[in-house]
Amino acid sequence: MTMHRVQDELRDFFTALGYFTRVPVPRWVGFERDYLNAAARYFPLVGAIVGGVGALVYLAALRAFPAGVAVLLSMAATLLLTGAFHEDGLADCLDAFGGGYTRDDVLRIMHDSRIGAFGAIGLVIALALKWQTLASMSPARVAWLMVGAHAVSRVFAISYLATLDYVRDEGKAKPVAQPMSTSSVLIAAMFGLPWLVWIDWKLACVSFVVLAVLCFVMGRYFVRRIGGYTGDCLGFAQQVFEIVTYLTALAWISS
Repeated sequence: MTMHRVQDELRDFFTALGYFTRVPVPRWVGFERDYLNAAARYFPLVGAIVGGVGALVYLAALRAFPAGVAVLLSMAATLLLTGAFHEDGLADCLDAFGGGYTRDDVLRIMHDSRIGAFGAIGLVIALALKWQTLASMSPARVAWLMVGAHAVSRVFAISYLATLDYVRDEGKAKPVAQPMSTSSVLIAAMFGLPWLVWIDWKLACVSFVVLAVLCFVMGRYFVRRIGGYTGDCLGFAQQVFEIVTYLTALAWISS
């Protein structure tokens, strides 16, 4: 690999890291829409890093606090690290799909920065589900599961970049990678899927099937309601996939 190629790969990684987290990136990285498109394959790797930070905070907090408090502290750490980027998409989509009737209504509400009843209630339920599911499992499993869930949820979320149409006008859109080639999706999968396999390959297989079915159903819903996806839809999808990964793991070990 040439030095120029290495620099391009580093630029793409730092672009993904800078876009999805509040981690400072080198000044030479810059920002262009084309950079974000090229960086999309690194989104699951950034997710694994976010999950890894949460896992480290969780394991450190366990030395002084009960599991429930440790999970909450780890969640706070990931929220600070990402600036609640995906949670914002979750709230916007819940308000829009819950309160909008026509396509234009949904997109207008989704673009509104204010949070409504659907978004507020959904956020509370989503955070509570993460907290309770993770607090119900053994520490060793939780630490790896945080990494795996953050990574795999981003793999399935960005699959919409390759399978659905982006629906907003460029002038009204937040920066978002679009579209994504099949080869980039496969590279993203290599960065995001193995983490769950290392925990338990049988659990990983079940989780992948559940997430694939949910991804298809949710994608059809997006198409029916608004004709494709927006950046908020990707954040919404990531949160749903992360929560479902936790629920699947809890159901697996409880059965």
